[in-house]
Amino acid sequence: MARSRKSQISLDATPYYHCISRCVRRAFLCGFDPLTQTSYEHRRQWVEDRLLWLSEIFAIDICAYAVMTNHVHVVLHVNLRQSEQWSMEEVITRWHRLYKGVPLSHRYLNGDRFSPAEEKILMTLVEQWRETLTSISRFMAVLNEGIARRANQEDQCTGRFWEGRFKSQALLDEKALMACMAYVDLNPVRANIAATPETSDHTSIQKRILSIQNNRQQPSELMPFIGHIKQEMPEGIPFSIKDYLELVDWTGRAMREDKPGFIDNQQPPILTRLDISEAQWHRLTQRFEKQFKCFAGQKSSFERIKDCFNLSRMPPNLLAG
Repeated sequence: MARSRKSQISLDATPYYHCISRCVRRAFLCGFDPLTQTSYEHRRQWVEDRLLWLSEIFAIDICAYAVMTNHVHVVLHVNLRQSEQWSMEEVITRWHRLYKGVPLSHRYLNGDRFSPAEEKILMTLVEQWRETLTSISRFMAVLNEGIARRANQEDQCTGRFWEGRFKSQALLDEKALMACMAYVDLNPVRANIAATPETSDHTSIQKRILSIQNNRQQPSELMPFIGHIKQEMPEGIPFSIKDYLELVDWTGRAMREDKPGFIDNQQPPILTRLDISEAQWHRLTQRFEKQFKCFAGQKSSFERIKDCFNLSRMPPNLLAG
């Protein structure tokens, strides 16, 4: 039985989630349609632009993404600490970038004086908005609705553009996070529409590489790699960007036996650090979406957080450990 989206997300268990949205029908609604000889490739840029724009508004960081011809992968991190630090004015300003707001919120930004009753009503409303701006379900809904309206307007039609619900996977530990990010970033290579990560258009890996090449720093739109977590460190992915890029490149070479290149005998440092064998890593990154259902990680990680999801039965295909 399918589980509701709410029951698949628990921030007490993990702030990291892999979400997938697919177009309705089996048409290339975001790429090139060979039947009509029409190119919809420009819509991939729509999705990427809107995705990065939403990350500026929500308290949700983007770890990885890949905009494919008929589906989108995104790895998200819910940043509760960021949302808790927002002032009332910042919450309202962010909300107004998405919605019209209410008369009270506009009066507040104009500096109007409030009665105690009005102030209480607005404070309650702002706290609801603050919570909504940490919602993965709302994030995905706003992402998909905007693209659907724009695509339908271009096609001069009505109806669904995306399947009814997005798929969500909770990433329970660092192994699952790294495996899922590599899986997402290598999607164009696996689909044989790009030869290397740096030529994989509309992906987070390409955006990271271009930013480092041009500015020698990580892109501000994506959650940064910060190395090992220490006290007073900013929010970030707990590995170095160098290790991750080497990992993705090594994984791509190892998995594409039909392409030029070879498997390097020296494994990247991150694999040793996470205690992942070569065979296990290949299995993880080959069929990540199909191998795991709602949860991805080690069995010990699931035991630690199962009460957060009100589950007693162990999901299939979790990793030993």
